[in-house]
Amino acid sequence: MTLTTAALAGGILGLAISFRNLPDVRSLRGYIPSETTHIYDINGTLLISLHDEENREVVPLDEISPDLKRAVIAIEDSSFYQHRGINPIGVSRAFMANLRAGSTVEGGSTLTMQLVKNLFLSQERAISRKAAEAVLAMRLEQIFNKDEILEMYLNQVYWGHNTYGVETAAESYFKKSAKDLTLGEAAMMAGIIQAPEAYSPFASLETAKERQKVVLNRMVELGWISQGEATAAAQEPIELGEITSFQRSRSPWVTDGVIQELNDRFGREAVIRGGMRVQTTVDLKTQEIAEAAVKRGHQRLRSGGIRAGQVALAAVDPRTHYVKAIVGGTDYRESQFNRATQAMRQPGSAFKPFVFYGAYATGKFTPDSTINDTQVSYQDGSGRYVPQNYDRSFMGPITMRTALATSRNIPAIVLGQQVGLDRIIEICRSLGITSPILPVISLPLGAVDLTPLEMSAAFATFANNGWQSETTMIVQVTDNSGHLLLDNTPRPQLVLDPWAAAALNNTMESVITSGTGAGASLGRPAAGKTGTTSSERDIWFVGYVPQLSAAVWAGNDDYSPIGRGATGGGFMAPIWQDFMSKALEGVPSESFTPMSKFPRPQPQN
Repeated sequence: MTLTTAALAGGILGLAISFRNLPDVRSLRGYIPSETTHIYDINGTLLISLHDEENREVVPLDEISPDLKRAVIAIEDSSFYQHRGINPIGVSRAFMANLRAGSTVEGGSTLTMQLVKNLFLSQERAISRKAAEAVLAMRLEQIFNKDEILEMYLNQVYWGHNTYGVETAAESYFKKSAKDLTLGEAAMMAGIIQAPEAYSPFASLETAKERQKVVLNRMVELGWISQGEATAAAQEPIELGEITSFQRSRSPWVTDGVIQELNDRFGREAVIRGGMRVQTTVDLKTQEIAEAAVKRGHQRLRSGGIRAGQVALAAVDPRTHYVKAIVGGTDYRESQFNRATQAMRQPGSAFKPFVFYGAYATGKFTPDSTINDTQVSYQDGSGRYVPQNYDRSFMGPITMRTALATSRNIPAIVLGQQVGLDRIIEICRSLGITSPILPVISLPLGAVDLTPLEMSAAFATFANNGWQSETTMIVQVTDNSGHLLLDNTPRPQLVLDPWAAAALNNTMESVITSGTGAGASLGRPAAGKTGTTSSERDIWFVGYVPQLSAAVWAGNDDYSPIGRGATGGGFMAPIWQDFMSKALEGVPSESFTPMSKFPRPQPQN
């Protein structure tokens, strides 16, 4: 070491005394860099990658191509394994040039100095900052070994296009993991670091190839590769990938819902910076079937003269209460409001099954019990209330099965009074419905605002004979090392009387086989209920088989009428049938558990 460089090194060490307020590099022992979160469907298909400004995957050093490690060191800091944080010769040369210019005009930074600059310091070009870099670099080298520093550097460095870290850069530029990079690809990536946006092959492949040759020639000069290897690497065909930062979701209705669920549990910062691996409950194939069914259904509504601007669908697996499909509207690009989870709409007669279940749970009724469909009136706080059937007629004494299958209003009102409105609300709560519900006389006719997902999940519990798990769009969440952060394995609880649920299933099968929901017939056991509001603002069909429950709704965001003659049976049952028939292809037909398998509840006085 010359007298000049020795003096320079001693001067920098002396400067350390004046840098007492610099960050403590020991904090890096627990440092976890911002990392990209990935959301997958239930089969492992990537739906979206979430990140803030830094799109990054962290990988250990032994999962990085040796060619890339050598290429980066060759072009950025060939003395990396010899110095102790600073390169006295390089720093002295840069120091003198900067001193003559009165500003920073030349580098001289080691990899360690670059690392501490990226982690701790601003990008301001100043001599004082360079001195701080040197001090921190020497401190860092006292605490971490060279391989640890190189691993941090390669996972931290910026590679352009909001891509940080070697793994994400390799996936983006070459569609492969960092461990699989060839010498040619490694040299091209190493050449990008100095000016990422300018040297990116996405910006100019020709410029990137020129930088690649610079790196390869430097590796030859150092004796790290032969000239023949460099020539072969330069001639390698380059197959570029694509910019991976800020890509659009493959299924935005799904990922929006999943992100909301993640934010509620972990907080937004942890989600976009925490490197989570999220397995959702949704099968992308089923989701695509649902989206296509909604589009076709909307077109049929329009062609049928129905002025419904939006259609939404929510599907839930009764056995797990996993959400299997969610479609919040007809076109996500035009409106991101998710009507399947956020739109509060009146379900009309689709609410009646909650009332009928309540009646069966008393033990006083069976599907074949008789109830009168005759004129009734009630007095409430707003005056005299006289319910009417949809067709303004009366059928007289009819069975419970017929009353629900033909969607008679008066029997539902009568049952509501007999069961008790507070009891009906209690049933709704046990089914996971959280929306506000008032105990008004017209509640049995759907005088309440609910979401399609609430309806689908509640009916799923009927399908599963009263067993219910928490409705969710997430199976599990792990960190990038595979450590489990969230496990939503179903934990079913019995929330309904099984006999009463079976009686309701039996009754609602008649809705499809001989009632208002004939358009929903699947050629296999299925149960469901139509819903049409008297204001002609909302039409529904909610139904299920033992393996899948789904709710479909149509209406307008401004609550304007959709047209006379619009009914859930006439227009929504076919949309439900379209979705279910395709979603259940290859799924064996199953019958509902008969009432005889469960003890009937004893009537209470």
